[in-house]
Amino acid sequence: MKPLGVGLIGTGYMGKCHALAWNAVKAVFGDVARPRLVHLAEVDTQLAAARAAEFGFDKATGDWRTLIGDPDVDVVSVTTPNQFHPEMAIAALQAGKHVWCEKPMAPAYADAERMLAAARSSGCVAALGYNYIQNPVMQHIRTLLDEGAIGAVNHIRVEMDEDFMADPEAFFYWKSERASGYGALDDFAVHPLSLLWYLFGHAETVIADMTKPYADRPLPQGVRRTVENHDAASVLMRLQGGISAVLMANRAAWGRKGRIALQIFGSKGSILYDQERMNEFDLYQTDGRATEQGFRKVLAAPAHQPYDRFTPAPGHGLGFNDLKIIECRELMRAISGEPASIVTFEDGLRIEKSVHAMAESFHERRWIEIG
Repeated sequence: MKPLGVGLIGTGYMGKCHALAWNAVKAVFGDVARPRLVHLAEVDTQLAAARAAEFGFDKATGDWRTLIGDPDVDVVSVTTPNQFHPEMAIAALQAGKHVWCEKPMAPAYADAERMLAAARSSGCVAALGYNYIQNPVMQHIRTLLDEGAIGAVNHIRVEMDEDFMADPEAFFYWKSERASGYGALDDFAVHPLSLLWYLFGHAETVIADMTKPYADRPLPQGVRRTVENHDAASVLMRLQGGISAVLMANRAAWGRKGRIALQIFGSKGSILYDQERMNEFDLYQTDGRATEQGFRKVLAAPAHQPYDRFTPAPGHGLGFNDLKIIECRELMRAISGEPASIVTFEDGLRIEKSVHAMAESFHERRWIEIG
């Protein structure tokens, strides 16, 4: 199989993250062919040329359609703001390109459905950027659950909090626009929803509340603009198998930087995990004498593969970008026809459906069943 030709649309935070992954995946894993960084697109040719030189891409363009039309591009990374995902991903799939699109799929559910339809028609691999499921610690937690290490799971609590929108005087930007989605739910809470899906399956019934900590934000011109979506949300859920779950998300939580606090309670123990300490988890089991029972901390180590591909030393730790490299390798395996752990557009649409059901529940003030 010839090396994959990569196209990258968008070079902000997530665009650079994708570029780092494409650059590093061969060096880290060795069992995939080194991708060819073919074409990069940005909002104008000058910025595109600068980023292409920094990231190592051969060609640059100010028109993303030119990138998609490039016959040397086999797979397209879409890392633009949420509202641009549908048009770009669908165009890439219709052109016969594989797609690696950042989450969420789209602000509108109908657009997400169109994305899935395009993926099905194309026969190409279409994956979403939910790299938290790639954490070796999270993979081991799933193994423990599959082995019944804490018995039958009966309740889950998950909180996602960050403070990048906590300052009421921070300038209004696109994440507060209605066009970008509901706010905390689809821009943000889709990450813990991906973890719940990975560990337990999808939500089946939901009831939600959303709130706006700040009604408006300043613009550079000195006026203020109304905040059009919600920065915090609380959701009660029933997951597959009838497991009860609570989800809370807040983009305006001072002091929280990257927190996904996951608590899993079972009949024979509990598991605690926090994304701010992503290289460890706490395990409580009822085995043994009551006098010695208690939580024990488990640090990530080479035994939690593929941690060993990054460092041979326990406790040194992986980071966010490392999880993206793992995700990139899984995507490449899927493209080559091998079994792979990715969030496909199929599973992504179900996550989107859960989010829209939560928003519907908030507006109608009732429980919603997800078909």
